[in-house]
Amino acid sequence: MRSIEVNGRSYRLPQTPAVVVCVDGCDPEYVSQAVAGGHMPWTQRTLATGSAVVADCVVPSFTNPNNLSIVTGVPPAAHGICGNFLYDVESGTEVMMNDPKWLRAPTLLAALADAGCKVAVITAKDKLRRLLGHKMRGVCFSAEKANEVTSAEHGIGEVLELVGLPLPSVYSAALSEFVFAAGVRLMATLRPDVMYLSTTDYVQHKHAPGSPEANAFCRMMDGYMAELERAGCVIALTADHGMSPKQRLDASPNVIYLQDVLDAWLGAGRARVILPITDPYVVHHGALGSYATVYLPAGIPAAGVAPRIAALRGIELVLTRAEAAQRFELPPDRIGDLVVLSVRAVALGSARAKHDLSGLDAPLRSHGGLSEQPVPLIMNRAIANLDTNRRWRNFDAFDWVLNHGA
Repeated sequence: MRSIEVNGRSYRLPQTPAVVVCVDGCDPEYVSQAVAGGHMPWTQRTLATGSAVVADCVVPSFTNPNNLSIVTGVPPAAHGICGNFLYDVESGTEVMMNDPKWLRAPTLLAALADAGCKVAVITAKDKLRRLLGHKMRGVCFSAEKANEVTSAEHGIGEVLELVGLPLPSVYSAALSEFVFAAGVRLMATLRPDVMYLSTTDYVQHKHAPGSPEANAFCRMMDGYMAELERAGCVIALTADHGMSPKQRLDASPNVIYLQDVLDAWLGAGRARVILPITDPYVVHHGALGSYATVYLPAGIPAAGVAPRIAALRGIELVLTRAEAAQRFELPPDRIGDLVVLSVRAVALGSARAKHDLSGLDAPLRSHGGLSEQPVPLIMNRAIANLDTNRRWRNFDAFDWVLNHGA
């Protein structure tokens, strides 16, 4: 059986259509609550007859680093994408990490296409499309801009007609449903050898596990997974990160505005707080997550500031650049002098005045820290002698479907 090697890992070429699904913001509790309520019959059956573990995503537990880890099979130290957003020291500007120029490793998707596989990628938000589809020959489009696809740029045209659904709002559960519906239609028409589906966490940011809205989302997702299985697919389902409430007792956002704290300690504007959760879609989280990096001014040692931040109520961990790069497998040249993580119920902000929370119409739920690292990893095939004691990662998903899913 033919195989390829990508980023130091070996993968067999698929004999059966292989599908990896990344459910944005899917804390394991969403699955357990929905299964317990009878909302996910396919998943319940798969948990009994297939393979399932609670795996770890990469930290920061954000969308871009984890999606790129899943499709490269390696942590951010290798592929370079360490957030949705970063401070570019060379230019002195804060920039989005949605340009392939930031990518330091090839994707498995591109390598599979080069090996002769038909590959299809469908993302919810367009911010990921160029990264996931970098140097990949095949179909690659987003639900967000499904009305703009062309054969020349996306490998397919007339997606709205193919799927039979209207263009969804970017702030809706329908955006994720479009991803699943498009995947089912592509499998029925193009029948790709490999397909990657990546959703949005709109529902998870607004609704807790077990809520009617969360259960409805899980029920929808479960139905499409059943359709893909009936089409003969090997399916691995995982998530880019979990999701936690970041609320006070009165349901107001529970936030440490770290830039304001450092301005008070060191002087206004001397330190710079970067929130790598920042992306173009901040309505549902206000750019508030549980992970931040801090760039300190010359002459201010990290070892002197770290204990003061660590002493703040609500801070879980403060690491120097070297410590964070080692512990979380991050590229040291793309993180600050300090990396700060808050506890489960607390979010980190920069300056209070910089955050527009007017779009929050539900108590704040977000991610980024250690609390949101556990994610499901489920496959509809049984792995013989599966070691449930080892540390599995969400970026083992392609290893599961390609090397163990036959």
